[in-house]
Amino acid sequence: MTTLRGYQQPELSKKLYKIIKNENAVIGAYESAGRERVSIASQLSDWGEATGDEGVSDISDKLGVLLSEIGEQEDIFAQNLEEYRGVLKQIRNTESSVQPSRDSRNKISDEIQKLKYKDPSNTKIVTLEQELVRAEAQNLVAEAQLSNVTRQKLKEAFDVHLAAVIERAEKQIILAQHARRLVNLLDDTPIVPGDAVKPYEQSTAARDILNDAEGDLRAWEPSMYPITSNANEIGQSLVPKPEAATANQPQEAASVADGVEPVETHASHAVGESDSVANREAIATDANEPATVATA
Repeated sequence: MTTLRGYQQPELSKKLYKIIKNENAVIGAYESAGRERVSIASQLSDWGEATGDEGVSDISDKLGVLLSEIGEQEDIFAQNLEEYRGVLKQIRNTESSVQPSRDSRNKISDEIQKLKYKDPSNTKIVTLEQELVRAEAQNLVAEAQLSNVTRQKLKEAFDVHLAAVIERAEKQIILAQHARRLVNLLDDTPIVPGDAVKPYEQSTAARDILNDAEGDLRAWEPSMYPITSNANEIGQSLVPKPEAATANQPQEAASVADGVEPVETHASHAVGESDSVANREAIATDANEPATVATA
């Protein structure tokens, strides 16, 4: 079914659809790794207790706590990746909405060329040329929306993704460093046969290390290179606000797009992979009638 949905995607959104689909598999892998890490941490604690060595038992138990927290970080990372994936879906949905606009424009253009070749005096040519002007104006707005949404949401998506990578890495470093402190408490001085193992006296220090690790995680704050955005200049129609448009685009382009209803986008709606593929409507030839975006 997933493959079938991929085939049903508009040509414009097929590549991003594949990325989103593969990211879902990656997220599942991180979730699985997190669960396995938590399970192994529990097994380590059980094994340490079974050794009958007080030092090994205490250290392995507390190592299990830290390793379990490392596994939890994998799950948090997977949740953040899901948020990033949801932002990519907004680009995909916008791509899907623009495809009918392109198809409508190209279809009208092809019909005009066929008529000019077969019957140059056909009166329908004039009507089709008027429709083509409206379709091109509609497509002009749709393409601008796609460009704006793509650049804005790509920055937003990887702001989330890379911030999650940094958080996961820095928190796991904190946990691993304290885990190394724990391991260092275990006395591995060799004994000769018949000698008793020295009494374990590091339980308080080990407990303090766990407290330190918990405190450091709570005190962690993100410190990373900022990703800036100028997206606040974009209006509700996903094109620049009037003052920004006047400053940034040629007067000719502004006049063409003036009065054309923007393509309705559901960019804020992140659709799951299992959602049904909605019927896609062609961009209306009437410039005053907005086309409907498909949400795949």
